[in-house]
Amino acid sequence: MDKDTLFSSFGKWISPIITKTFTDSVEESGQDKYVKKLTTMAYCKLFLHAQLQNRESLRDIADDVNNDEFQRELGFSSISAAQLCRKHNQVNPDLLQNVFERLASRILSHSTSPAERTAMKVIDSTTVSLCLQQFKWATFRKSKAGIKLHLRLAFVDAEGVVPERATITEAKKNDRTQMDSLINEEGVTYVFDRGYVDYGAFDSYSERGIHFVTRLKNNAVIEPLESFEIPIGSKVSMDEKIRIGSPQKRTKHAFRMVETADSEGNLLILVTNRFDLTCDEISDMYRSRWAIETFFKWMKQHLRVKRFYGTSEQAVRNQVWIALIAFCLLVLTKQEAQVPHSLLQLIRWLKALLWKPYGQWLKRMKRPPSRKSIGRRRKDSS
Repeated sequence: MDKDTLFSSFGKWISPIITKTFTDSVEESGQDKYVKKLTTMAYCKLFLHAQLQNRESLRDIADDVNNDEFQRELGFSSISAAQLCRKHNQVNPDLLQNVFERLASRILSHSTSPAERTAMKVIDSTTVSLCLQQFKWATFRKSKAGIKLHLRLAFVDAEGVVPERATITEAKKNDRTQMDSLINEEGVTYVFDRGYVDYGAFDSYSERGIHFVTRLKNNAVIEPLESFEIPIGSKVSMDEKIRIGSPQKRTKHAFRMVETADSEGNLLILVTNRFDLTCDEISDMYRSRWAIETFFKWMKQHLRVKRFYGTSEQAVRNQVWIALIAFCLLVLTKQEAQVPHSLLQLIRWLKALLWKPYGQWLKRMKRPPSRKSIGRRRKDSS
């Protein structure tokens, strides 16, 4: 028997997290001390399965254990919703965050050359609104609670973009407070929106060899220093060397301002510390920021990050990390199988073949389309 028949499709999907590094981390944290049944590994399996199947409640997750194949995977035959609730509130979110970051690193290490992997990354955040009565710790507005997921996405080859670092805060937290956590690598160009504008940080990045492209706020005070020639046929209307800020609080370093328009004709005023690229390359880099908006939309549609199994801060954080881990596991599967299908299609096949040998899932992923549609055509009346 080969590895494809030894693993169920579910077992193969989650296999990247079943590592000695993870078990050692759990042991060092004392997370499973005196635990005989619902270990942290079993918890991950249960909640990744719930993420995949979009289960509505802890009772639904407990009922999943009635499946014979799932019992063999878990090593026990029953669990209660109360036990799941306690474990969900006890697991240290840092453990799951470390799993997510290791998976993301593995994806990037197998995607492209080091030079391509570090070329450009996108920073942004998305807010998930919550009920104020149930999530009082998640400060947002007077009548609403919420959390904010801050993400750094890296560009990879066939998979498009992959989240490689994340922080979770209350929704009231300003985006700028997370810049130090997400923007910290020399030689990388970070692309982000004007919610992250911080002149002091811009000076610091220039001194540390960190590149950025962002959008200036409309009320920014600008001191022009030098104009650059714009190529014929360029979509850029202005390219200048500038200094930003009022005389009382002006940046130490000079930056580059590029004025262009988006696809709808709206004016964009961009600022960067990259003088080695053409103005059109700067403009295109900022437009690539849209990839993170597309990812957020996909994530909210297909991952369970809007409705939660628990109301505590720890439970909410754990569920978000589980969702990101599930996404990374799908990308790793696609990488290993080397197939062009969408992640959503891989999910559909995984659900259908969940407890079948992995070889069946792999065979389905590898199967070419049965026919190539050329669309409906009108018959020749002659």
